[in-house]
This record gives sequence, C-alpha cells and structure tokens, in this order.
Amino acid sequence: MSIFKLYLELGLSHITDLQGYDHILFLITLCAVYSFSQWRSILILITGFTLGHCTTLILATLKLINISGDIIEFLIPVTIFITAIANIIYRSENLSKRLQIFKYITAIFFGLIHGLGFSNYLKSLLGSESSIIKPLLAFNIGIEIGQIFVVAIILSFSVLALYLLKLKKQDWSFILSGSGLGISLILLIERFPF
Repeated sequence: MSIFKLYLELGLSHITDLQGYDHILFLITLCAVYSFSQWRSILILITGFTLGHCTTLILATLKLINISGDIIEFLIPVTIFITAIANIIYRSENLSKRLQIFKYITAIFFGLIHGLGFSNYLKSLLGSESSIIKPLLAFNIGIEIGQIFVVAIILSFSVLALYLLKLKKQDWSFILSGSGLGISLILLIERFPF
C-alpha cells in the first residue's frame, strides 16, 4: 500500500470513528442551520474548517507550536458549545450575510483548535516517515472526504426529519443545536483542565 493511500485512509477513518464523536458532534452542530439546498455554503464552511486544522496539523507536526493536550481536549467542546449557542440565538431560516461570514471565520478558527487535537495522533504516526508532506496532504484529504461523508449523512437525516416527520426547519435546527449544547456541557465538565 502506498504511503499516500495509507494516510488518506487514516484521515478518513479518524474522522468517521464514532469513538471520536466530539468532531462529528461539531459537524452536526455546525450544519444544524443548513439544508441540502445550501450545500455550497456547507462545503465552503467545512473546507474552511479543514484549512484551519490543516494549518495547525502542519505547525504542530513540525513542532512550531505545542499546546497541552488537556487544554485542547477542553477547547474542542468549547467550539461545539459556541456554535450551538450561535445557532440558537440566530435561528433564522435565511442566514444573514454577516452571520454567514462570522460562521466561516469561526469555522477556520475552530479548525485550528481541532487540528491541535489531531496533531498528537498524527505526530505519533509520522515519527518514522522521512518526509511529512505527502502523509500530511493525504491525511487532510482523508479528513475532508470523511467530513463530506458525515455532513451528507447529517443532511440526509435533516431531509427525513423535515419531509417525512414534517418538522419545521427551525425546530430541527433547535433539536440539533440543543443536543450539541447539552453534550458539549457534559464534555466541558468532564474535561475541565484546571
């Protein structure tokens, strides 16, 4: 198996692993206010998120930044909490341009935090590699493919909820965001590092 394929599969499996559900929960909360027809906005959003975590993966792997794993594990549910609160406060059917820009900026910033969470895992894998460029690229592509897969599942459930169960879009968004809020609060208490 080629190095590229190996790291691509590792990135894909890392993002879709249900034991690492906090990342999936972030994606659920991030997408809660969107519908399938807004797929372009969602793709831009998760790609911005990928660019953020790709940046910190590179910096952490090259040992240019080093932040305590306990702090990062605490900050990940903070990103879920903030995203859920923003969704609940701005429960609009049509997101304003300002809110959309805010979501893109926070997705990139939150990607930086999540990337630090991935970095410890990736650093342990890259220890034996002579060059890290190809593995890093493959890992990030795998993560992006995994995120698109997870988002497609989230949006499929949204379609079922809206059209089969006849839920209102705002109610469904509130259910997803409220779930993200509740679970992130539990994670914040469990992971409190101080």
